[in-house]
Order: sequence, then C-alpha cells, then structure tokens
Amino acid sequence: MSQTFRLPDILEIARIEGKVTVENLAERFDVTVQTIRRDLTELANAGKLERVHGGAILPSGVSNILYEERRRLNEPGKLAIARACAAAIPDDASLFLDIGTTTEAVARELMDHRNLMVVTNNINVAQILLANADCEIIVAGGALRRADQGLVGHLTARSIENFKFDHAILGCSALDEDGDMLDFDIQEVVVGQTLLNRSREVFLVADHSKFQRSAPVRIGSVRDVDRIFTDAPLPARLTDRCAAWNTGVHVATGDGGRAPERVQPRKLPNGI
Repeated sequence: MSQTFRLPDILEIARIEGKVTVENLAERFDVTVQTIRRDLTELANAGKLERVHGGAILPSGVSNILYEERRRLNEPGKLAIARACAAAIPDDASLFLDIGTTTEAVARELMDHRNLMVVTNNINVAQILLANADCEIIVAGGALRRADQGLVGHLTARSIENFKFDHAILGCSALDEDGDMLDFDIQEVVVGQTLLNRSREVFLVADHSKFQRSAPVRIGSVRDVDRIFTDAPLPARLTDRCAAWNTGVHVATGDGGRAPERVQPRKLPNGI
C-alpha cells in the first residue's frame, strides 16, 4: 500500500484507538518501521498527529478535537465505561450529567433506570433521556456552545447551586499524572468546579486517550472524586495517588457486551 493510502488509514486508526504505535502499524501495513516513522513524521508536520515515544496520538494543546471526531474516538471503550458507570447508579437517584461524549454514552445506558431526576447542561443528554419516560429531565441554563450543544458559564453554575445531587458524572479532556482533571474552555470548567461541591458522590468517566493528552485549564483534582471509570489501567504514578486519596478506580472491559450488575438503592432507616 502506498503512502497516499496509508496516511488516511493511520489517521482513522488514531481517531478510533486514541493512539497509534510504530510497531503495530508496521505489522498492520506490512511495511518497515522506518516507513511508518516517516509517515508519522509527515502527519505530525501537517498538524494531524502529535509524535510521542513509540508512536503518535491525536494532537492536543489549547484547542479540543472536533466533537464529531470525539464521538468516534474509542467507541468500544466508552461503551464499557458507560455500562460500568450506569451500573453504579441506583434507581430513585438524582444526578448531574456533564458535557462530553462519554457522559452521553452513560445517558444511553440509563434507559432501564427508574425514578431518576437528571440535571444536565448537555442538550444531547437531554434528548437521549427523552426515551426514558421514568426520568425527570432538567436542563441547566447558560450560554449555548454550538460546537457540542453544551450550556456553559456562570449562569449554568448558578443553576447548579440550587441542587445537591446524589451523583455527578463528570468528563474531562485530559487527566495528568498529578491527578489534575483538565479542559479547554474556562466557561465549562466553572461548571465542573461547582459540581465538585454540590454532589454527594462524584464519578469521573475518562477513557485511556485522556491519559495521553494535555489541556490548559484545571477543573480540579481526582482527590475530590469518589470513583474513576476508565477502560485501561491508570499510569502508575496516578494509581498510587488515587490509592492514597481513597479514590476508587474501575477499569471497565467489554465483558462480551453484557451489562454489569446494577447497584440497588440503599435502604435507609426511617427519618433519614
């Protein structure tokens, strides 16, 4: 296969898997590792990939990947994460669902839940949950970001301050080894920071591609998160930090497409 045909295929693999490696691509295309290195260098010079040790990843920096491209990125991993996260949410709960393609996947896995109250700043999430007649949907107002149909800014944050959620489901654009959750839009970050203080339990949903990216704005630390749902082991340094902070880590797998067992609502004594 000539380079003309390889380069689009390499980009598509990167979009799906989040990262490409020299060895894997050489085997897949039956060419030398030197040939693949030249291909990756050309894609990096064109700004389409970012070189890392042993391969390349989708570019990051001060701007995010286009939303439709993010939808296609690592769909199997996001599905596994969504199923595990949804299984940890009982019926009869109030929750907030954040902006992001992984939180949208969680929404799709909530179709069989009963007596939910869902607050969201993600119009896509609201539209998905319309199919669950046993789910009350509240859309937090704010400035509409056309790129992803998210509502952001201080108006959204003030709306959220009226609630105390059982669960908040957060996403992020990047997760570094220090445990910082990062994003690109400071207007969106204000919402995430508010949620950390308005939720009894905070879940972070982040697939493995977030470990390899960077973003300029800090949402907060996973020290303040109760559980992380992801599809691959965290970097060793971050794993150690999560253990020290008592932040649970759930590495989800496809598990043959079967949904994990649902968490049942807690039975509380009368008057509590």
